[in-house]
Amino acid sequence: MAQRDAYPQRIVCLTEEPTEVLYALGEEHRIVGISGFTVRPARARKEKPKVSAFTSAKIGAILELEPDLVIGFSDIQADIAADLIRAGIEVWISNHRSVEGILSYIRRLGGMVGAAEKADRYAADAEAHIASVMESAARLPFRPKVYFEEWDVPPISGIRWVAELVRIAGGDDIFPELAEKSLARDRIIADDGEIVRRQPDLILGSWCGKKFRPETVAARPGWSAIPAVRNGQMHEIKSPLILQPGPAAVFDGLDALHRRIAAVASAEPTG
Repeated sequence: MAQRDAYPQRIVCLTEEPTEVLYALGEEHRIVGISGFTVRPARARKEKPKVSAFTSAKIGAILELEPDLVIGFSDIQADIAADLIRAGIEVWISNHRSVEGILSYIRRLGGMVGAAEKADRYAADAEAHIASVMESAARLPFRPKVYFEEWDVPPISGIRWVAELVRIAGGDDIFPELAEKSLARDRIIADDGEIVRRQPDLILGSWCGKKFRPETVAARPGWSAIPAVRNGQMHEIKSPLILQPGPAAVFDGLDALHRRIAAVASAEPTG
């Protein structure tokens, strides 16, 4: 008799990062449902049914999939988790907010599906990539001051893993004291004149799925005094690359940050 797989075999992923990790580990056959916001990897959208958003989920549809594990992220999905737990479903909600947390998440998720060695190699690849970018960043002529905007009205600055990736990429986040706040409401900048006073060399926007518009940023009252605005250094980092605390952020998201920061530091056109 063949030995039954002792690890979860029917996993529902309520956010993108577990889907991306499991595909990267070659464990995608375990996934039976995904978030409708999933874009990485692209094939997941074609292969797996979409059963949740971020703050809501089709509980009935999830239960019909008969999952033996549901994976979500953060306190924002606490109500979804509670509904599933009450229905007898095992749920894992991660709540990491740092680059180290992302690396640990990869290893923990790999262990949960019996792929610990593959997950450790994947996390090690991410660590090597981070080290490579840090080495490149150390050679930049100077460290640009960076304002990362997660939302526009009201303005919300970047979360901890974003601020850490900005530093790794060679820049300095201008609101390090806010980056430590895990909740978006605690990162609201009540007086956007403070952004002007901190004089960022580079403005990066990732408006949570909404298109970033540099022209509206440049038109904000008093913002013509900001070096980034004067020099046209206002750019979008696509949300799927940076706002998910998973592999995308430490690979493609970090690369996107480094390209923009290096261009400013080297006074080269960014295209």
